[in-house]
Amino acid sequence: MKTLHDIQPAGKRVLLRADFNVPMGEDGEISDDIRIRMVLPTIRHIVAAGGRLIICSHLGRPKGKVVAAFSLAPVARHLAGLLERPVDFIDDCIGAKVEARVQALVDGEILLLENLRFYGQETTNEAGFSAALAALADIYVNDAFAVSHRAHASVVGVAELVTERCAGFLLQTEMDYFHKALAAPRRPLVALVGGAKVSSKLGALENMLDKVDRMVIGGAMANTFLKSQGIEVGASLVEEELLPAARQLVASAETRGVQIYLPEDVVVADRFAAEAAVRNVRVEDIPAGWMALDIGPATIARFTGALADAGTIIWNGPMGAFEMAPFARGTMELCRAVAESPALSIVGGGDSNAAVKMAGQEENISYMSTGGGAFLELMEGKTLPGVAALE
Repeated sequence: MKTLHDIQPAGKRVLLRADFNVPMGEDGEISDDIRIRMVLPTIRHIVAAGGRLIICSHLGRPKGKVVAAFSLAPVARHLAGLLERPVDFIDDCIGAKVEARVQALVDGEILLLENLRFYGQETTNEAGFSAALAALADIYVNDAFAVSHRAHASVVGVAELVTERCAGFLLQTEMDYFHKALAAPRRPLVALVGGAKVSSKLGALENMLDKVDRMVIGGAMANTFLKSQGIEVGASLVEEELLPAARQLVASAETRGVQIYLPEDVVVADRFAAEAAVRNVRVEDIPAGWMALDIGPATIARFTGALADAGTIIWNGPMGAFEMAPFARGTMELCRAVAESPALSIVGGGDSNAAVKMAGQEENISYMSTGGGAFLELMEGKTLPGVAALE
């Protein structure tokens, strides 16, 4: 896979696929611009080298229709402020008007196209739409790791049509960190996995069994594993259809010599609400009608102990409903444990990243991935279509 250092953008039209899918208020104010900031090194490199930069991205889910609330115009203004230079914006992403504006670009100029997903053909990777985007470019650069697991027109279709193509600095960094973590990790390699559902992460868990030394499972997904071991978990969220798969995964881990860590005690509530009645109980003592919403103190101690001598930590998914104060302690304590560890630490997924920010530990994590779905697919051992298209 080529990188930015392998291309010469001077005087050429460079189409950059970025991920500017950022949270935005009704007033157009961006509340979290990390995804924009992460692409700035790539933008600055191309512009400094004299490239004529065309940036394309999506925002939200307009489902193939023009929706004013999902316009990228506010992103253009915000990007201009970050770069301290003009960023032009055009209210379409293909067509004669766009082609004319691209042809008028001069070296070092930046143009942001309108939301790709205003066209349904983007998500279906329609050949004509891919060709229309490809016609804008002499060079294609993918720096949108978070959507590189999607076989969309701007991710795969264009890359297959533009002869000169490469990864941007962000995509390159994401892939490099995953190589360090999975292909040649410092050991012990510990996977810390949480979140709500086993179903969304079963493939990742199964694949990781061949790579990790320890697997720590928390969050609501731990309930399915606990029940698979014969423990009644009250009204806690359980995926009944996955009990056999959870049981088999625990058995497979034992066969491989991988230690599985499950909660010993939990914080339970009589309902899913911040003002609910709350208790700390052993997992065997969860009352009927109550639900587990966080890991308890004994489990926190056990889980942090599993991380103590880690050489590499991969974390995806919180330990509980951390957005509500009574159920935040487990996730916050694990954030601190990961941050204080000398291990190479990689955190991925929107909730996990939000938890790290809530704990104020962003600066103490080796790498915070910008992708949720793409992060999980790499954990599953899959090849990302957006990466394959560059090779």
